[in-house]
Amino acid sequence: MHKRIHKVAVLGAGTMGARIAAHLANAGVPCYLLDIVPPDAAAGGADRTKRNAIAAAGLEAAKKSKPAAFFDPSLARLVTIGNFEDDLKLLGDADWIIEAVVERLDIKRELLKKVEAVRRPGTIITTNTSGLPVGKIVEGFSEDLRRNWFGTHFFNPPRYMRLLELIPTPDADRTSMEAIAHFCDVRLGKGVVYAKDTPNFIGNRIGTFSVLNVMRVMQEMDLSIEEIDALTGASVGWPKSATFRTIDLVGLDILGHVVSNMTTNIKDERSELKLPAFFNQMLERKMLGDKTSGGFYKKKKTAEGEQRLGLDWKTLEYRERQKPRFAALDMAKNVESTPERLRMLLGGDPAKDKAAQFMWATLPDLWTYAANRIGEISDSIVEIDRAMKLGFNWELGPFELWDAAGVEQTVARMKKEGRPVAANVEKLLSSGKKSWYIDAPEANSGRCYFDLKTGNYEPVEVSQGVWSVEVAKKKPNAIVKKNAGASLVDLGNGVGCIEFHSKMNALGGDIVQLVTQTLKPGSGPGPGDNFDAFVISNDAQHFSVGANIMMLLMAVQEGEWDDIDLMIRSFQGMTQAIKFSPKPVVVAPFGMALGGGCEIALHGALRQPHCKEMTLRAVDAARSIRPEGRGESVEVMEAMKRAFETIAMGKVSTSAEEARGYGFLSSGDEVTMNRERVLTDAKARALELVRSGYKAPVPRSDVPAPGENIFATLKLGVYLMRQGEYISDHEVKIGNKVAEVLCGGNVSPGTPVSEQYLLDLEREGFKSLCGEKKTQDRIQYTLKTGKTLTN
Repeated sequence: MHKRIHKVAVLGAGTMGARIAAHLANAGVPCYLLDIVPPDAAAGGADRTKRNAIAAAGLEAAKKSKPAAFFDPSLARLVTIGNFEDDLKLLGDADWIIEAVVERLDIKRELLKKVEAVRRPGTIITTNTSGLPVGKIVEGFSEDLRRNWFGTHFFNPPRYMRLLELIPTPDADRTSMEAIAHFCDVRLGKGVVYAKDTPNFIGNRIGTFSVLNVMRVMQEMDLSIEEIDALTGASVGWPKSATFRTIDLVGLDILGHVVSNMTTNIKDERSELKLPAFFNQMLERKMLGDKTSGGFYKKKKTAEGEQRLGLDWKTLEYRERQKPRFAALDMAKNVESTPERLRMLLGGDPAKDKAAQFMWATLPDLWTYAANRIGEISDSIVEIDRAMKLGFNWELGPFELWDAAGVEQTVARMKKEGRPVAANVEKLLSSGKKSWYIDAPEANSGRCYFDLKTGNYEPVEVSQGVWSVEVAKKKPNAIVKKNAGASLVDLGNGVGCIEFHSKMNALGGDIVQLVTQTLKPGSGPGPGDNFDAFVISNDAQHFSVGANIMMLLMAVQEGEWDDIDLMIRSFQGMTQAIKFSPKPVVVAPFGMALGGGCEIALHGALRQPHCKEMTLRAVDAARSIRPEGRGESVEVMEAMKRAFETIAMGKVSTSAEEARGYGFLSSGDEVTMNRERVLTDAKARALELVRSGYKAPVPRSDVPAPGENIFATLKLGVYLMRQGEYISDHEVKIGNKVAEVLCGGNVSPGTPVSEQYLLDLEREGFKSLCGEKKTQDRIQYTLKTGKTLTN
């Protein structure tokens, strides 16, 4: 049994402290947020408002921050502000105290002396320090405090960055650490990585080396800022912000501070951890990124609109942002698998291919540096890989990247060129092993890693409840049925999972066919017959971007209206199969669930979404795409105004909390904080429905249509929006079509209509909009740019 965490106190209301408090509130955990008393309010007689001004300012900044720190601003009610002079007594009520004050050893120790006097014995207290030795902060303190003291390093911003580094000290009590690890995993949605008490721990240690190494090679190869960002983004499974856009987001001063801490405390690596001269000049000129007027990129307002500028690192002058082209990258874009892309890029001729030259100049250095850190920053390659994936949004950690490139082949090439090879990789290869990881269906993670201590492969252990479709598929005979777009996977205990795996999980004929065949009872045996319940989910970054609009556009341009009608009927048939399935279907959306992806979620018996960064959009109004199959009027008759605004205006939820407010989630839907636990929770909900005797809804033929009066009211609203220039003429057409479907057409109020009638009305409205030139222009623009067009 873990220690219970009911209330938390955060000491320090700066950027990190306030946002940690905000994320605790997101999890429904009440917390105190305390900071110093302002100097001008220190004298006796100052009122509480003035004495709490710094904590109040921190909370207010968190409420206004972009991206949003709170799931919903109303959650700020769970944060109680105070100050270190008047309110430290409140800490006696806290189960966990998080120290997040300024990075000065003397200030931290002085505050902890006061905390020690008021905290309950056994209360867990941790530090969010990113640079100071965790153990040194509490040297000389009581045994009880030292036993309950360790590091919990949150990555910024805490709501969005999943990594939490947990740093034990020699005195730390294991049960206290396990309690916080469990709480942060399940309640806060964190991926917890155990790191040793070394400078910058794991994530920043490896990440900083990688960035500095990239900048070194950039100068040697005379590459531009834009070229580096093209080479260090999606091509290697790193974020789209790549290197320099990420630095602008984080702040050049933050990176400078991290590097300074490393060079001060890691003397034997000073030559490897050196900021280039141009970077130091940018620091001197306060070119710190997004927090100032610019960093490596900036935006400039002109008469024609906003101009995007890039920095010439040699002159520190801004010029028009370049669009670099590498033939190898253009080819790699067509390869969906990151390991395959990596092998393609590394396989090029460095003498002729700059992309290949850059990759081979940087990646072996990263691999060698990471391999040399095993034992120093962590005993396990697993923790190093997880830290980079969770903290830097890499798709693959350094050792996984090495496996993808081929350890044996790359080491042979490194030796041939006289490059240094880490002793730890020599140990791997000399043992007869050829990769850092191997598949292992018997492990709860589905794989094993090479343990340098034992010299053997050991299971990668994950916490109970952490699961994925990929791991489930490694079990014998787990894949029941599969086509190019989807699979039916046996999750065990009578639950099947419908997994999408088309590009971006776009909904095409393959997905529609498999879902319908699985869920709709037919005259003969079907693939879903042996299951009692179903989950619809997958392991991708996004649940689904919606309908395959490329196929739709091609059909429209060819005038294949019968095919379009069939496409819509088939999609509607699929959503109806989900809704009326005699066996419960739990949909577990995450990331983006746009258009048709949202429709699928809305038709499930229940939804089990991931709480953070969940973008639900019932209709992409910017593309004129109506909700392709829902039959909205059935569900939203009692909330016509809200439904109309949500659908016609294409409202987007950015969290599960917001989705509930828009009506995308019902009172029975629960949310999962940790993305890695969504599948387990969804399966559990499906089994609950089975045990409770689930009864599917039946199609209705007596839906009372709102009719012509409300239709006229909604059309008036659309007209007024046009008069106010909030929408275009084309969006008037969209709004009126939405209103027509919601109201059941121009019929008398209360006229009973069938659900099929509403679906037919919807289908005809959708086809009529597809015939509009401006609709086609919008679809084309989205396909070309990934953005929306207003016309």
